[in-house]
Amino acid sequence: MAFKNYILVCSGSNCDVKRAAAVHDALLKEVRDQGVENEVQVLKSGSCMALGQCPGVKILPEETLYVNVQPEDAATIITQHLKQGRPVARLLFDRTQTSKYFPPDVTTVHQKQLRIVLRNCGVIDPEKIEEYIARDGYAALEKALFQMKPDAVIDELKKSGLRGRGGGGFPTWQKWLFTKKVAADQKYIICNADEGDPGAYMDRSTLEGDPHSVLEAMTIAGYTVGASQGFIYIRAEYPLAINRLNLAIKQARERGLLGKGILGSGFDFDIELRLGAGAFVCGEETALITSIEGNRGMPSPRPPYPAVKGLWEKPTVINNVETWAAIPVILLKGGDWFGKIGTATSKGTKVFALTGKVNNCGLIEVPMGITLREIIYEIGGGMLNGKAFKAVQTGGPSGGVITKDHLDMPIDYESLAKLGSIMGSGGMIVMDEDDCMVDVSKFYLEFTVDESCGKCAPCRIGGRTLYNLVDKISKGKGTLDDVEQIRTIGLAMRKASLCGLGQTAPNPAISTLKYFETEYLAHINEKKCPAGKCRDLLTFYILPDKCIGCTLCARRCPVSCISGDRRQVHVIDTVKCIKCGECYQACKFGAVSRT
Repeated sequence: MAFKNYILVCSGSNCDVKRAAAVHDALLKEVRDQGVENEVQVLKSGSCMALGQCPGVKILPEETLYVNVQPEDAATIITQHLKQGRPVARLLFDRTQTSKYFPPDVTTVHQKQLRIVLRNCGVIDPEKIEEYIARDGYAALEKALFQMKPDAVIDELKKSGLRGRGGGGFPTWQKWLFTKKVAADQKYIICNADEGDPGAYMDRSTLEGDPHSVLEAMTIAGYTVGASQGFIYIRAEYPLAINRLNLAIKQARERGLLGKGILGSGFDFDIELRLGAGAFVCGEETALITSIEGNRGMPSPRPPYPAVKGLWEKPTVINNVETWAAIPVILLKGGDWFGKIGTATSKGTKVFALTGKVNNCGLIEVPMGITLREIIYEIGGGMLNGKAFKAVQTGGPSGGVITKDHLDMPIDYESLAKLGSIMGSGGMIVMDEDDCMVDVSKFYLEFTVDESCGKCAPCRIGGRTLYNLVDKISKGKGTLDDVEQIRTIGLAMRKASLCGLGQTAPNPAISTLKYFETEYLAHINEKKCPAGKCRDLLTFYILPDKCIGCTLCARRCPVSCISGDRRQVHVIDTVKCIKCGECYQACKFGAVSRT
């Protein structure tokens, strides 16, 4: 049945937190109550449509986008927009600066955003296989099975220049070719969906919004290398993605797209889920394999590499979600098409989770080679509250900071490596003048220390020692020798750690030292945190000429260290003060200061 209008409501995990499900139900009710159920269909879609301003609602076919929609807005949308033809102005997404970032045609490489991996997120209902099929879903699998030999599939990947998007950047075609060449009675395909970087949610959102793209790509890989079984390793903390994957697998099996004799070709391939317990180290492929086998997730020395000897000692192809999601498009449009996007050594697009101190947070997908300035100031809408840009952390706990001096640097694997950072899986956290680089380094080191499996001494001991040194500096107890120790230990960890977690754990500390050594020295020599973040170095006091004696600060203080009568100047007992900052946040008159 054809409808006059379609209403898409975002339905990712982040959307549901903001009552997207209630918005969907309210719109369904209004459609029925206002008697337009034969003209208007309300559908769920993945996230990514509202660039962080969820819940998002899109009206088709005119593509009007509403953001920050609430259930109580449903009646107005149906009455005013669909029945009277007048858009609801207060809910409209402001496209004056960002409309070019939502191109209708993903082949247009001149747009700031170019959606290949996210092509279906926010466009289709991820719980309906028919909608995926309607947008060329499983056409690439059909082409591979009936029109291409396995070598031809690998040739297209080679032409595309696709590199693994999990962080390592290894050429995808080479990994597949290694596994294809190995003679074995059983081979495996694995999707690494164990996304654990702080602030990263690219893979989770892709699985929530377009699960069939990953299933299709894994099946193509199975045909290409001669594997009959696939596993998706996903942490149990992602229930919505897990539910949609299970549903997608069921739907694909029912339609002959998974299981025995796929599409009547005689090729057998099936996929199962394996749930991880949330260990960051299991993002490393050998630790992931060990976890799937039922053992504690700990890395193993390489070589041999999993492509030759992996799961249950059989040849295994492992790629992450983003890598898999790009493959069906590459086969349909051709490797040459994909290879024309990006830079000479970094082809295609990259999905980033843009978070931190920018106006527009959210998932973005951009061509390789775009600059940080374009991402932060154009797509991201500039710095939050007009603050000055200080740095951006790429690559999560394994990456490093990039400063304002490199805002016009093209983003690709090699350029980031030269600056002491990495592409990583795609986390991008923007920091402003109020952020302390010592505190940032301490945060990431604490994370990697907690997540270390402890198998090798360089990571287990080195990581803890690095954290202790940075913690000491953050409290004003550090020395100049500590700075040199950080560099020395960091270099040793890079060379001697068993896996990527330990090898890259020093990156945040070393990169912040490289670009912000003056901040470290201020903590050491002046016993002062220039950004006012490190609690042990702060002193809170009240300015007599601004205090009106409202008592709000005293009432908010958890340790009762603020004294003073109503309408009289108050005083902070600095000995009792625990430096929580509650008084600073509470004062409406700027009377509480900190140094």
